[in-house]
Amino acid sequence: MSSPPTLAALLESFFRRRLVEQRNASPATVESYRDALRLLVRYVAERTKREPCALTIKAFDRDIILDFLDQLEHVRGNRAQTRNVRLTAIRSFFRHVAASDPASLGIAQRVLAIPTKRTTSAAPRHLAEAELAALLNLSGSPTVQDRRDRALLLFLARTGARVSEAVGVDAADLRLEPPHQVLLRGKGRKQRRVPLAADLTQSLRALCCERGLGAEERRPVFIGEGGERLTRFGVTHLVRRAVKRAAVDAPSLARARVSPHLFRHTLAMQLLRASTDLVTIQAWLGHAQVATTHRYAEADVEMMRKSLKDANVTGGGNDRYQPTDEVLQILENI
Repeated sequence: MSSPPTLAALLESFFRRRLVEQRNASPATVESYRDALRLLVRYVAERTKREPCALTIKAFDRDIILDFLDQLEHVRGNRAQTRNVRLTAIRSFFRHVAASDPASLGIAQRVLAIPTKRTTSAAPRHLAEAELAALLNLSGSPTVQDRRDRALLLFLARTGARVSEAVGVDAADLRLEPPHQVLLRGKGRKQRRVPLAADLTQSLRALCCERGLGAEERRPVFIGEGGERLTRFGVTHLVRRAVKRAAVDAPSLARARVSPHLFRHTLAMQLLRASTDLVTIQAWLGHAQVATTHRYAEADVEMMRKSLKDANVTGGGNDRYQPTDEVLQILENI
């Protein structure tokens, strides 16, 4: 009788066989699932006072995973959406466990029964025009790092790319001669081409020239201090540094929660206010469904006010329905 697979074997087969070979998951998905499971393994090891290599599937019971999810929210400060993303990765792993290790089926079923947390869908936030201008402004004599930072911030602001798409761009993906455009690799390995604005084209051309990047080279455009491809965490740090600098000219930034993704929301609002149709914005941002893009139209109060004015709605009709029935009166007053 063969011995049950170890935790290490299950993790390796999950990432190599299930995610990469069977599901053809994108690098961004693999990275997200890896981060979630790494956090979980470290948490369980700390709770059980055992080394990660000594852990077995039995240590990952439903209660400890629920404690881990609570810790994400209350200790690490993650929002419910992030908690649900981590849970999605854990569920995917335990579906693999159930298929690969029948002896652990009971544990896997209890973990798979953990519900996602209900979240409220907040309206997309975006940067004001003055805030965006302050973030993209670079005065004085910029350093090599400053030029890299501004090129990346411009890239996020002008293309609406996701962070994973921006850091994944190679020199060969850029077309810096007319028509200026860039090839982005989005979710689900979907590719799309988006135009490059004039100021972004100029910034990218200078950056590539400074680094000696050829037009057909498969080398990353945005790199860290060690010459490696910039990571999502590196971009987040870069944005925080830019916010701190720009808050001098735009004090509202000091109180705002600015993430790299906020540049994407901002471009969507700019396109919407320029009367760009939703289908075009959907294609530009790489949304799978136009309903996702429609959220921006629902969130733009200024466009609603303009529509109200254009429709010449004065609000003069204030006659309110008056219930004439005692039962309806009770319901009306609840």
